[in-house]
Amino acid sequence: MAADYAALITAGDVSVATEADGGFLGFIVFRAAGPDLLLENVAVLPGAAGRGIGNALIAHCEQAAQAQGAVAVRLYTTAKMTENLAPYPRLGYTETARRSEDGFERVYFEKRLA
Repeated sequence: MAADYAALITAGDVSVATEADGGFLGFIVFRAAGPDLLLENVAVLPGAAGRGIGNALIAHCEQAAQAQGAVAVRLYTTAKMTENLAPYPRLGYTETARRSEDGFERVYFEKRLA
């Protein structure tokens, strides 16, 4: 929650979804993490929800992972954000762990590539 987005953008770790007219819809943050790609954050404006923007951003991350030769895309979310738990299995992600870290109950997911 205290991410330095200016640094992430400079590093090329942020991709943005926009309307045809350039209006902002959402973003995704991902970066290489060893042989994998770590999906750190995906967010869509509430007014753009339900239009497949989040799925498109995640697909973009997966395509980038494949292009970079990553073995898998990994991510985690907090267990309290139950609305975040259902979409990932529908997109082919497997829950790999649940751990208490830094005061949060985290749920880990992974999608193996090829």
